[in-house]
Amino acid sequence: MYLKNTTLIQNLSKINYNGKMKIFKNFILPKKFKNCILAIGNFDGVHKGHQKVLKASKLLAKKNKLKFGVMTFEPIPHIYFTKIKNYRVNSLNQKIEFLKAQKLDFLIIKKFDKKFRNLSYKDFLKKIIQKKINTKYVFVSKNFKFGKNRLGNTLKMKNLENNLKFKTIVTKPLKLENKIISSTKIRKLISFGKIKKVKKYLGRSWELEGIVMKGFQRGRKIGFPTCNINLNNYIVPKNGVYAVSVTCKRVFYNRKGIANIGYRPTFNGKNLLLEVNIFGLSKNLYNKKLEIKFKDFIRPEKKFKSVVELKKQIKIDIKKCKKK
Repeated sequence: MYLKNTTLIQNLSKINYNGKMKIFKNFILPKKFKNCILAIGNFDGVHKGHQKVLKASKLLAKKNKLKFGVMTFEPIPHIYFTKIKNYRVNSLNQKIEFLKAQKLDFLIIKKFDKKFRNLSYKDFLKKIIQKKINTKYVFVSKNFKFGKNRLGNTLKMKNLENNLKFKTIVTKPLKLENKIISSTKIRKLISFGKIKKVKKYLGRSWELEGIVMKGFQRGRKIGFPTCNINLNNYIVPKNGVYAVSVTCKRVFYNRKGIANIGYRPTFNGKNLLLEVNIFGLSKNLYNKKLEIKFKDFIRPEKKFKSVVELKKQIKIDIKKCKKK
């Protein structure tokens, strides 16, 4: 139903990115990618703050005629340690696509596992950053922590950089309306239904992707057929109704629609579900992958006294969504 992250990591070599961005799942890089500039982080959302860092890194790489790449981790370390399910702003697949759009030379996706988490910060810097990748400049955020027990930080990087022959560049966070743009802030905004604010932080609409699965077909029975999609490990948006646009590649692109996220209280639903009605479309989309862009929050989820009341409200909601 959905591309599991571990499966994606195992099959990275099969992904074709037209030769413009090479993807590695370990630290064994061809010689032409060594002696490089490297940005390290989770890059969840690839938001405007991330984009600013990547732009600065690229400019420095161009000036020094060096290759430029990103190192990220899968699963996101916070998910690995906390076992939290719903956390991500974007899937790994989306992250790859968004980073590709930043025109990197290469991307390292390191599996975050027990062996890697137990690597000391000194060994990470000496054995990987210096010896294996031979990095000349390393871009990290000021709150970057790494190595066993998270003992490594930017101060320790700067203390060791002369001996290890690289330079640490600690990036300043980007602010919007005097507030720092961060993945943490974006997750909070999504959970509050502040979709328009999220768009400002990301520089694009927030979107998720998933495979259409078969449900109880209640929407079809009341005249509003929906595509049912599991949220998997995405951050859960505020329950309610949203204006969306939907893409099913090679079938249709950016069609307007209405989405409901919640438990369907009118029908006493128990499982969290995303349901999407795509305007003017009657195709069978079971097992198809949809990309759903969230445009605006319409109203909170509500339990109606009857299906008749629910249908009346849906018609009102659809009118609002068509104007978005």
